[in-house]
Amino acid sequence: MFSILEIKKNSDGIAFDRSLDIKEKLQARDEDILDVKDVRATGHLSYDDGLYLLQYTLGYTLTLPSSRSMQPVEFHQEELVSEIFVEASDLADKEELVRENLAMVIEDGFIDLEESVIDNILLGIPMQVLSEEEQASAEMPSGNHWSVLTEEQYDALQDEKKKANNPFASLGGLFDDE
Repeated sequence: MFSILEIKKNSDGIAFDRSLDIKEKLQARDEDILDVKDVRATGHLSYDDGLYLLQYTLGYTLTLPSSRSMQPVEFHQEELVSEIFVEASDLADKEELVRENLAMVIEDGFIDLEESVIDNILLGIPMQVLSEEEQASAEMPSGNHWSVLTEEQYDALQDEKKKANNPFASLGGLFDDE
């Protein structure tokens, strides 16, 4: 946590390089997360004309269940994060930034780096998580009387059903030249 008074005092801003242990907090917000490790935030926090600018590089290793097989998949992620904060007392002047979600309001006089890191990790979780073998293979899981289909396979199956249920399908070859 960084105090806004401390940030204002340092005209050059505050540089930081922190390793964070946030596994429990992340899992409390998303129970699909199996593990997180090597969380590191390196960056700079500064104040200029009523705005607090938080910029850092976020690196972490996340373990999630595969979208296909539910087996654990570990992957490393690196991303750049830039966030702008305003004090509640300056809200009247900067209301448009907050309304357009370009800036966040500082509560309790502190900027919480850990909360920012957690939010950005959760926002960075991919919709589809596949192991290297699953990415290389087009084979989908299946079982007794069920199988997983891709969207294209599903659309093709629906088209076939529409053609089979067409009442005029039996008349298809009636007027063909012999």
